[in-house]
Amino acid sequence: MAGTARRRDGHVTQERMLEEAMAAIAEDGLASLTMSALAERLGTSGGHILYYFGSKDLLLLAALRWSEAALAEERRALLGRRVTAERKLDLFLKLYLPRGPRDPRWTLWIELWARAAGNDALREAQVELDRGWQEDLEALLATGVARRRFAPLDTATRASELLALLDGLSTRVVLGQDAGAALEVARSAAGTLIPPYVPEASGGR
Repeated sequence: MAGTARRRDGHVTQERMLEEAMAAIAEDGLASLTMSALAERLGTSGGHILYYFGSKDLLLLAALRWSEAALAEERRALLGRRVTAERKLDLFLKLYLPRGPRDPRWTLWIELWARAAGNDALREAQVELDRGWQEDLEALLATGVARRRFAPLDTATRASELLALLDGLSTRVVLGQDAGAALEVARSAAGTLIPPYVPEASGGR
């Protein structure tokens, strides 16, 4: 969480702006978030916000990056935990999926996807942020295979397939599907895509 909301000169900090933008999206949706509305929530001016971010698009991208940076720290902590690979994978699924239809991070992701086709900066940001999830999931799967918790598999392909499925489920949650039901579907799919290790039967008589 941000520390002091304002510097000594009375200006709202950039981190506080991002925090409040995410809170506003969670409460009222993305369409209602304007620079003037955000400025009113913060007790500052729209010009002050524009000074730091330049436009609403850049503010939203900064908010998404800020949110994803926090999740990247959680992923690193998750990968370092002393629990089974199966448990890590389950926690990864929970971390990825939205908490509900008003999850501000996923609201921003869907907006980013819609705008990325015609915006090089947004498209590059999407690739960069996706890469972090892909690489961490690959590492999780590779460790599980090495420790004989998961069957041998192409970690890059399976990670990509699972993340694509999670994106689809996440979109459904934002559109109103129950988040708990989506998690159960994700668990079932993960069990199919990433089967457990089965020791070979010993030969001989």
